[in-house]
Amino acid sequence: MTAAVVWTPDFLGYDLGDDHPLDPVRLDLTMRLATGLGVLEGVEPLVPRQAPDSEVQRVHLPSYMTAVKSAPEAPFRVGHGLGTDDNPIFFGMHEASALVCGGSLLAAREIAEGRADRAVNIAGGLHHAMPDRAAGFCVYNDCAVAISWLLDHGFDRVAYVDVDVHHGDGVQEAFYTDPRVLTISLHQHPLTLWPGTGWPGEFGRGDGQGYAVNVPLPPGTADSGWLRAFHAVVPSLLREFRPQVLVTQCGVDTHAEDPLANLGLSVDGHRAIYRALRELAVETAGGKWLATGGGGYGLFRVVPRSWTHLLATVLDRDVDPRRPIPAAWTAHAAGLTGRPLPTEMTDGRDPSHEPWTEGSDRVDSAVLDVRRAVFPLHGLDPDDPRD
Repeated sequence: MTAAVVWTPDFLGYDLGDDHPLDPVRLDLTMRLATGLGVLEGVEPLVPRQAPDSEVQRVHLPSYMTAVKSAPEAPFRVGHGLGTDDNPIFFGMHEASALVCGGSLLAAREIAEGRADRAVNIAGGLHHAMPDRAAGFCVYNDCAVAISWLLDHGFDRVAYVDVDVHHGDGVQEAFYTDPRVLTISLHQHPLTLWPGTGWPGEFGRGDGQGYAVNVPLPPGTADSGWLRAFHAVVPSLLREFRPQVLVTQCGVDTHAEDPLANLGLSVDGHRAIYRALRELAVETAGGKWLATGGGGYGLFRVVPRSWTHLLATVLDRDVDPRRPIPAAWTAHAAGLTGRPLPTEMTDGRDPSHEPWTEGSDRVDSAVLDVRRAVFPLHGLDPDDPRD
């Protein structure tokens, strides 16, 4: 499999401020760690350009884009979700956001034009942005823009799998009536976490009925429960849908140490997720896989290790979890934080899980709810674990 990595230091310009959780240092630390471990040896990252307005407007209204462009010079009463604690206004906001979209478009183009089977843009994954407003740290929705582009360039069936702790609401909204796009989101239960959407009963509308899938998981769900739910829902739907390309949002705010949410996964669990996605891309989508980043606010201990595993998985250069962290990376990171730093590429956790069967466990109940809501619409038996 050929693979491409999309990266430019200019992504670090997507900077919402010193006190904002979405600190672009996490991107720099990821690339430094991947480089230090040899994951990127011989790989020439592809440098994107800003997406032109015509491409961003695949998803976003012109009036909203005008607000984004003008907000830094006139930041008061902008509306459109701008100027909030989640989405503060910053100079170069349109340019930085369009560059993220450009990165995911470049990844999509590499796949569509046959230069790569897989491509990854860790700066992408801004899945909350809506047609007319910013939301959840996201100004433009690069995932939805890239999917829309793929639909116009030779792909009739695109599957989107979102493993961020927050519901992938913006991407779901963009394709809620479109049967060409299957969106699957596994996230913390909407009663317990923003944005409060992503219920099993949100399964699409009109021709898109059955093509939005939501798996809300109870707070505290750890590796084994999360993976049990994933394997109880995602493979069967992908096998039935037979996508021509798999697009994934690989947020790592599901980690037990993440300060903004309450799931209990580990770096080892994240590694297991990426390997499962890689296998499903090969099995169901002819090996075509576009991976993006997303959430993740454990800036030093979590994101760099998990996304280094993501880069390694996309490139078929899997990193031994017991591999020590390079001393040069530790020295650099120690100069930026007073927190203890990890010493290995593992949290020492076993991410194995038992196959799903109907049970009384809270995770099993959540799985059964979504299977009963969606599986019959695809000719699958919600009560049969073989489906």
